Amino acid sequence: MNIKNIKYVAAAMLVGMSLTSCEDFLDRPVEDNYNTENFYTDDASCIRGVNYLYNSPWYDFQRGFIKIGEVMSGNMYWGSSPYMNFSLNGTDQDLVNMSYSLWAEIGHCNTVYNSIKEASCSQSVKDQCMGECLAWKAMAYFYLVRTFGDVPIVHDNSVHIGSGDYNNLHKIAKADVYDYILLTLERAMELLPKTKSTQGRIDYYCAEGLYAKVLLTAAGVNGSLNNDFLQKASAASLDVINNSGRTLMANYEDIFRGSNNISDESLFAWRWTVGAQWTSQNTLQSDLMPEGFDENGDCWGGWGGPSADLQDAFGYDVTENPSSRIDKDARRKATMMGAGDIYEYFWRDHDLGNNKKGLDIIRFYFDKDYNKAATGQFQGPCGVQNVKHAYGDNADHLAETGIAAGRMAYAVATHILRLSDVYLVHAEAEVLQGNTTSATALSAFNAVHQRAVPSDVEKTSLTFDDIWKERRLEFAGEGDRWYDFVRRAYYDVNSCINELKAQRRNAIWNCSQVYKTWFESGKVTWDPSAIQYDDPDNGGTPRPNVTENTFTIPYPTEDVALNPNLGSNVTADRVDVRATYSY
Repeated sequence: MNIKNIKYVAAAMLVGMSLTSCEDFLDRPVEDNYNTENFYTDDASCIRGVNYLYNSPWYDFQRGFIKIGEVMSGNMYWGSSPYMNFSLNGTDQDLVNMSYSLWAEIGHCNTVYNSIKEASCSQSVKDQCMGECLAWKAMAYFYLVRTFGDVPIVHDNSVHIGSGDYNNLHKIAKADVYDYILLTLERAMELLPKTKSTQGRIDYYCAEGLYAKVLLTAAGVNGSLNNDFLQKASAASLDVINNSGRTLMANYEDIFRGSNNISDESLFAWRWTVGAQWTSQNTLQSDLMPEGFDENGDCWGGWGGPSADLQDAFGYDVTENPSSRIDKDARRKATMMGAGDIYEYFWRDHDLGNNKKGLDIIRFYFDKDYNKAATGQFQGPCGVQNVKHAYGDNADHLAETGIAAGRMAYAVATHILRLSDVYLVHAEAEVLQGNTTSATALSAFNAVHQRAVPSDVEKTSLTFDDIWKERRLEFAGEGDRWYDFVRRAYYDVNSCINELKAQRRNAIWNCSQVYKTWFESGKVTWDPSAIQYDDPDNGGTPRPNVTENTFTIPYPTEDVALNPNLGSNVTADRVDVRATYSY
């Protein structure tokens, strides 16, 4: 990373001045009023000083979160984006912003952690706050190592500022970076309480859930599966399942509503708000939803959307008459909206007739009586639009969160580690050990699957492919799928290459024409014959080139220019993490 990243966060000495109450996670420093010597004076100030780690430093990661996690993985179509065809290079601005955001989070976590160590507050609050700092630091490093591979370890900002070596740091081998993440989480778990927070704060079991996922990922980092790590991942995830006091939410789509920002399902989340401090807010709706979706004139994402390949995974077919379509999996409608879909939690102030209100996506585009801004053209390039990360219009935001949305600013949480993930981590860790009929793995898998597909018979044995597909459907749109490929590529890269090459990653043409005719005919005429997939095997956009190197993304060019040790031709150092670092 470059001087801008380390020196900025160290010099800032962020101390977090609350602009509202502690649980609002709207804490941001006012550096001319406070410093570390006079801010951390009691329990409340220490809690406020940690709150902003849940939002502001993560702000510039939002676009990279979607483009890497969803576009690169083949879950989302995004036109001619380099994330679509794996032509991404170090000058891409979203990649630059992502890297900066992750290093900033690490630097802030280090600074706040060291400040709170010397704070005048109760030991229980001090432990809790220090544990939260370490848990967030571990999460940032987890994204970094899965994105860039070998990365430097910044254990303490002040050490590097004092020595002036922040532009000479060496990359550390990714296996050792994973060990550092595990060390950091082990210390976090020693500090964090086991009592579940009512404010959405990280506790012991949240950190243990991440610990299990890191172990599962690190198990294959050296090219073959480490059975000891798989056993530990299984044990840690099962402890969360059995002892955390958390349960899966009954209705899948409810997870993503603002009224459920804080729930049993949400272990780690970016907890956004709307306020005077820019970067404390969620802005994903702007990039993911079509023009006119809210009243603020800040949506421009309709020309991207869930891919043909993801539709295939859900068993969804844009050529099927919506009047006769039956969704087997509840996650489909919670992930992608297409012709015939109606949402009562979006546009709840818009009349649908028959004493019903909500969003009808076809009327949104083609009915000016329903939507005065209707454009007459369905934008989704594959015939569907996104659902996750959207809040709707101002009436929806107010009803769900109790506060008004602003331009590119809303307060729906972004869940980045959910309880169902821990369930599937447990199932995968067991299956990779050969325990395909493990009672606990079957119970975990069936709980996740049958929430979404209650009509299915419970599994009595599991395969890796069962879990692989289940993860895709469960977390589609949530920025995680690419990292599933990275984890698997460590020890089974050819399967990942073959799957990515075989995906239907291109556009589906003429859906708008068919949808418009269907609407104007009163939902009588449905003729999908004009709908065509941009087939690479028949003159369409070529399939992307995928190689072993595809699964490691290049560093930002400016970082390498300032620190040549980050170059792709530089061998990473090996470090005995446990002997070198301590908290």
